[in-house]
Amino acid sequence: MKKILIIGASGFVGKALYKELNSYFDTYGTYCTDNDFYEKNQKFFQFDMELEDITILLDNLKPSIIITAIRGNFNSQLYFHQQVIKWIQHHKSKMIFVSSANVFDAFINYPSYEYDKTLSESVYGRFKIKIENALMRLPNHKYVIARVPMIFGASTPRVQEIKTLYELKAPIEVFPNVIINATSISKFTQQIHYIINRNKKGVFHLGSTDLIYHLDLIKEICDILELDDPIFKQVYDSNNDRYLAVIPKDNKLPKNLQITTQEVIDSIIVN
Repeated sequence: MKKILIIGASGFVGKALYKELNSYFDTYGTYCTDNDFYEKNQKFFQFDMELEDITILLDNLKPSIIITAIRGNFNSQLYFHQQVIKWIQHHKSKMIFVSSANVFDAFINYPSYEYDKTLSESVYGRFKIKIENALMRLPNHKYVIARVPMIFGASTPRVQEIKTLYELKAPIEVFPNVIINATSISKFTQQIHYIINRNKKGVFHLGSTDLIYHLDLIKEICDILELDDPIFKQVYDSNNDRYLAVIPKDNKLPKNLQITTQEVIDSIIVN
């Protein structure tokens, strides 16, 4: 049985991945801040990347797959990922890196496909690119780069934020000329499950197969949540339409693991 370690398993994405994979694989996770629930759970290890060396845990556990879904200081994350990459070079192990559509945020005229050149104007996007580039120097079977757009779903932070802003009668920020794709947390975890099961490798774009304006998506989410007359703050960062979308083309998953923007919207009241 594959032994999986999710670094950052107490965060939103990590927790969802643990829940999806735990019944099928020998799954472990890390958490950072003190937590009674995790301390009692033998499958969880406390780890602070600011203070500790991850190689000690990796040497003890010897995971065959390491999923990194960690948050925090970018410099610390960079050093941490370098340690993991160094470790997998010398062990029978591979890394699944949860990346972002932001690695393409400098390309505004078209959506991006798996093997397009990355270029970012944001600190976040440039940080993700550095880790992607380090992984791409490894043999192909040693890594999966899973680029993910905005993630939605009933209990997701983005949906919770929309509800909170609405309750506070505060404006919800929207970008009327940004064209995006999106995904649901449940579809994302199923896709990662499939990638692990089938020993997939390389770069995957785990976004919806179609595109939508950011403003339209948020409006439709407000409709499905039955929020009457929400206040929108429309932010224009350029005069023209711009794309921030990661579309699957070269590494397409089976039809049942693909998702449309309508299914993303529907997932908000389903799961």
